[in-house]
Amino acid sequence: MSDGAIGTLPLPPGGALEAVPEHSDAIFNWAYDMRHEALVNLYEKGKRMQWNAATDVDWSIDVDPEQFPEFFPPEAFNAMLNPPRKLELKELKHMRVHQLGWMLSQFMHGEQGALLATAQIVNTVPWIDAKFYAASQVADEARHVEVYRRYLTEKLPYAYPVNPHLHTLLAQIIREPRWDMTYLGMQIMVEGLALAAFGMMHLMNPHERLLHQITNYVIRDEARHVAFGVLALEEVYRDMTATELKEREELVIEAAHLMRDRLLMHEVWERLGFDVDAWVQWSLETPFMGGFRQLLFSKIVPNLKRLQLLTPRVRTAFEKIGVLQFEHMPDSTVDEGVQLPPMMAEFFAGLMQGNVAAG
Repeated sequence: MSDGAIGTLPLPPGGALEAVPEHSDAIFNWAYDMRHEALVNLYEKGKRMQWNAATDVDWSIDVDPEQFPEFFPPEAFNAMLNPPRKLELKELKHMRVHQLGWMLSQFMHGEQGALLATAQIVNTVPWIDAKFYAASQVADEARHVEVYRRYLTEKLPYAYPVNPHLHTLLAQIIREPRWDMTYLGMQIMVEGLALAAFGMMHLMNPHERLLHQITNYVIRDEARHVAFGVLALEEVYRDMTATELKEREELVIEAAHLMRDRLLMHEVWERLGFDVDAWVQWSLETPFMGGFRQLLFSKIVPNLKRLQLLTPRVRTAFEKIGVLQFEHMPDSTVDEGVQLPPMMAEFFAGLMQGNVAAG
């Protein structure tokens, strides 16, 4: 998409279509036994909470992409975040629109990945009740792609192709023939991170009514999806050989690194004409930006702990990226909501009250 044009989404270098070979067995279950009550309950809940992206969202709401949140003026941004160079309000507005377009674009691409992965899970998961829920999730994911596509093409001037790190992760998940690994990569890692990111979207855009509507609907769906992943994998991971465990550890660690690296927003800095190296380094070193990336693991870490995958090896990797502090937060089977860790909640509360010094 060229700057300022609304309507056409940009394509990655490979073009519009991409084939990802995958080899997995399609499993029939002729017993039709419904033995996982928690999965059945989630399936029923999902049926009750269906929504229509075309009619339940008020698309008539005007969106001003350059409206900058009043609680975060340029002087606060420059003082608290110490960017590579100070930015005036006009530059901050322009940067915010690009960052929003980039973030929502990655949401859309991730939702397409979830659409394909969940359709694959319908085939490969052995339990009939899990097939039912996965089938309902396919419809959810299609709706999420639809709603983000419409917002990006009708309300924003900028969109972005799939981030290379996210692209690598999605392709790996789709190629994986083992159903539990598809669950682990998509339901626990990718969707767990997205669920926390949706919560941040609320905080950073308190003035954007349409985006709040969309985010509320999507969070409601994604919370069920992540809980589904935890419930489906819990009994599978109780008895596992050392070799099997190591393969799951490797997926978790690699996924964590890929998701962390995609949040450095190389593409945004490049399109803005900024010094990419300087701004990436700033993203890596600035406490607020580091805290933002860490926050996105707030649902992943307790869910991995529930699955007994927060092993010594995974702990070492997570300690290096600074996310172990979330292990004592409730997992998605206990709390489907999106909660900010106390430190981040206090930061935003002080910021919104205009108390920059306290923040």
